[in-house]
Amino acid sequence: MDISRRELFKMAGVAAFGAAVGQFNVAEAKPKKILKLNAAPVVGSKNVTGQKFSGTAAKVYFTDKIDAPHLIKLYNRINGEIYGKVGIKLHTGEPHGPNILPRDMVRAFQAQIPNSNIIETNTLYGGARYTTEGHRETLRTNGWDFCDVDIMDEDGGVNLPVHGGKHLKEVTMGKNLINYDSIVVLTHFKGHAMGGFGGSLKNIAIGMASGQVGKVQVHGYKLPEMPPPGPVWFDGTMPLKEKFMELMADSGKATCDYFGKRIVFLNVMRRLSVDCDCAGTSAAEPTMADVGILASNDILAIDQACCDLVYTATDSKDLRERIESRHGLRQLSAMAELKMGNPQYELISVD
Repeated sequence: MDISRRELFKMAGVAAFGAAVGQFNVAEAKPKKILKLNAAPVVGSKNVTGQKFSGTAAKVYFTDKIDAPHLIKLYNRINGEIYGKVGIKLHTGEPHGPNILPRDMVRAFQAQIPNSNIIETNTLYGGARYTTEGHRETLRTNGWDFCDVDIMDEDGGVNLPVHGGKHLKEVTMGKNLINYDSIVVLTHFKGHAMGGFGGSLKNIAIGMASGQVGKVQVHGYKLPEMPPPGPVWFDGTMPLKEKFMELMADSGKATCDYFGKRIVFLNVMRRLSVDCDCAGTSAAEPTMADVGILASNDILAIDQACCDLVYTATDSKDLRERIESRHGLRQLSAMAELKMGNPQYELISVD
């Protein structure tokens, strides 16, 4: 059954959309039905790429059920190239952050991936995760003590090349990143004070960069037009705007190129605050209902699909305003221009 974005937009919110997806697959399945979404974003957004697409579409798997069994089910659809030592890139959050992913869900997920552990890096901004010592205390506070957590820049960084980047020729990642054979990017999709939204791109572009070198590069901190860290970075008046999104795309490309097919992406659309988990207890309370979990081997397709689901939702006004005020959709078009993935996708329900 093919459903246009306009028809999706008429559905009563994201929860109804999720239920409808499940209904289509149960009533008419065998094989599962595919929801084909056009390349352009939904009504209320804009064509972020300015291009017309034809040909193949990436596969993005979807469930509206947010729990460990469904997270594992989705992962099993995309993990064919994952092997060896596996790093699970997770945003572990500031102390007592109310929106971080449920620990029990992540614990059950990690237990299903042999030879895996969580990977993180220290922050650029001063706070609880600025030093490795403080970061480890925060990990204990937030309950991330059920497996090893590798703070990858504890002993410095490693430079990865950015092939054909818009601004960066290389970016400094946490030194231990190259110790991993494969990466599973497990992302809490939500808003972000600088990027508009934080999806899979943000999770690897900023989240894997070393705290005192790589994050400076990605944030453009040393560029003439970028002031020191302060309120201007977060209140929507940051001068870089689209250039910041391009820097994130450059950084994400370095990691995607390095791991090739050995990196996969899962976005969990729950607790959809306009703020990132780095805001901790000061994060705004979500005003949008939970959506579900998405999984793909394509970083652009999964972040594009999440943005489309935000724009489809009738209760997403606050998150849409955050995305647009920060020029966040430039993340998607920059990834497309860097050929990091396919903005055209099929959303496939697994329920």
